[in-house]
Amino acid sequence: MHKKISIAVLLSSLLGTTGALAQSVSVTIDPVDPGKTFDGFGAVSAGASSRLLYDYPEPYRSQVLDYLFKPDYGAALQHLKVEIGSDVNSTDGSEPSHMRTAQDKNFTRGYEWWLMQEAHRRNPKIILDTLAWGAPGWIGKGTLYTPAMAHYSAVFLNGAESQYHLNIPYTGIWNEKQFDAQYVKTLRSVLDKERPGAKIVCCDEYPHEGLGQWSILDAMRKDPALAKAVDFVSVHYPREKGKLTTPADAVDAGKPLWSSEDQPESSASIILSRDWAIGGRSLAHLYNENYLEGHFTKTEIWSPVTSYYDILAAPNSGLMYANTPWSGHYDVQGAIWATAHTTQFADPGWRYLQNASGQLTPGSYVTLAAPNGHDWSMVVETINSKQPTRMTVVIKGPLGHDALHVWETNHKRTFEHVGDIAPHDGSFVYTFEPDSLYTITTTVGQHKGTAVPPPSKPFPLPYRDSFEKTPLLRSAAYLSDQDGAYEVHPCVGRPGKCLEQVITQKPIPWGPIPDPWTLAGDIHWTDYTERTDFSVPANGIATLIGRIDSADVFADGNARYPSGYVLRVQADGHWALLATAYKKAEKQLAAGETAVDATRWHKMELRFHGSGIQAAIDGKTVAEVQDQTHTHGMIGIGSGWNHTAFDNLAVDTSE
Repeated sequence: MHKKISIAVLLSSLLGTTGALAQSVSVTIDPVDPGKTFDGFGAVSAGASSRLLYDYPEPYRSQVLDYLFKPDYGAALQHLKVEIGSDVNSTDGSEPSHMRTAQDKNFTRGYEWWLMQEAHRRNPKIILDTLAWGAPGWIGKGTLYTPAMAHYSAVFLNGAESQYHLNIPYTGIWNEKQFDAQYVKTLRSVLDKERPGAKIVCCDEYPHEGLGQWSILDAMRKDPALAKAVDFVSVHYPREKGKLTTPADAVDAGKPLWSSEDQPESSASIILSRDWAIGGRSLAHLYNENYLEGHFTKTEIWSPVTSYYDILAAPNSGLMYANTPWSGHYDVQGAIWATAHTTQFADPGWRYLQNASGQLTPGSYVTLAAPNGHDWSMVVETINSKQPTRMTVVIKGPLGHDALHVWETNHKRTFEHVGDIAPHDGSFVYTFEPDSLYTITTTVGQHKGTAVPPPSKPFPLPYRDSFEKTPLLRSAAYLSDQDGAYEVHPCVGRPGKCLEQVITQKPIPWGPIPDPWTLAGDIHWTDYTERTDFSVPANGIATLIGRIDSADVFADGNARYPSGYVLRVQADGHWALLATAYKKAEKQLAAGETAVDATRWHKMELRFHGSGIQAAIDGKTVAEVQDQTHTHGMIGIGSGWNHTAFDNLAVDTSE
């Protein structure tokens, strides 16, 4: 329910307010003083952050997608950037490449194509964007900055259109790496030939990288060809000690400024909270401040949804939470509604009104006007205020003032239409509660999504996957590749389907590059038995990993394996049982030799019971040790950069 608010009621409410006002301000909304064009709010699906969403059953998968992309329902995201995958770890796993050789073109691998389709189906106006985190090994001799990589990006854009009728107008350089001016110009030349009209976003740099994330500005001043090649200047996490770092001359560059990967704090390691009290309210403040202080016309959050396991890097980065597909459960976080307070009330192409946007003490407000000359919306946040704030607003020109609608979010309300304002002679007074987020608007049609998720359930145990139900060339359900690519293929040497690691040349990495492995299970598992069949090629390696309690690739950039127990079997018959932990040397618990025939299948098994650990190969126990390094954790299977295959992966509770 909502009510009509008259001036008399407003004044009465104001006079009846207990406690002093934090401040009293006057604002004039006048379209003759426009600011910059609003380019929209969006999110970045990258670093394998959306991996588990694909495995969600219906209707829950569609409900999550609705909360993210459906207009006038949830976050109503206006921009979606996706990773151009390269089969290399890019934060929380590896995303598949569309070109594993110079001749290969496959636009069905992975889930970003699917995600873009679903976003576009809900919002045909959504802006699509791309950026590479790594590159296949064939691209260049250890560097991404080659003409082949420019072609690789153009092929991705063209594949989206030819295969899915999706227009992707933007692409970037290399995520959070120091830009190469010559490569930017090469990319411009290649796009002009292969993807005319595509625009370059540059350079998506992190604050501590190279010469600094804003060094592109000076480079463009010195190089007119470079300046011509760049369409948008973009940076990631543009804050130091909580303060925005936009230099004074950034606006003079004549390019729109984008915060193209952001979070409520200055680092992705500071995560979004699931509740309004931390995540939602901080994000509300960030959105306004990014324009007012940073001059950013677009903000993109990494990531749209936390759909990766919690033990991976930067957990809970998403606007919402959905990483238990076996249960269908998801969590609509406060960040969804902080975003909705702008995206449901203003579209890309609207203009900020400069004199109707400013700072409160504390708090902030921004006002945006539609191209139609009538509609406008004001977003007000009083996040750090302890007392109410009174605002007197005067509306000038042709902007609408017949009926204004008020939406509110705080610890008492979540995205509620709390009333309507009837201005008198084009003005009104409104008192904003402290620690709240408001939108006042002439627009209508907004809604708060109503879908409700099922309860959360733990990962199913016992667990079995023979991979027979998985389509060929796809990833198996719930398994999250951490490097390389594990796909279902026809088995070699036995009937049926198997899971095979298919990348044999190391990609050009963005960050740390462990050996290929893939992850599933429950961090709370303690005593269990895991087993799998495996086929290892000549000079290859197969690994079975258990009690994985941390899989943060940044925790130890030199680690081959996650933190857990690893049974490693080499093609020459050498095997070892290892205890691995980040920042510590591998501890060999046992080792030996066994007969391994590359022409036939073998079995490997790990059994955990308290501090007791047993390892078996082909049904024979080869090690029985005591160790207390790891007491609980998930499971994984892995390989070297070779065609190791697996079948009949299983986990049971230990007796």
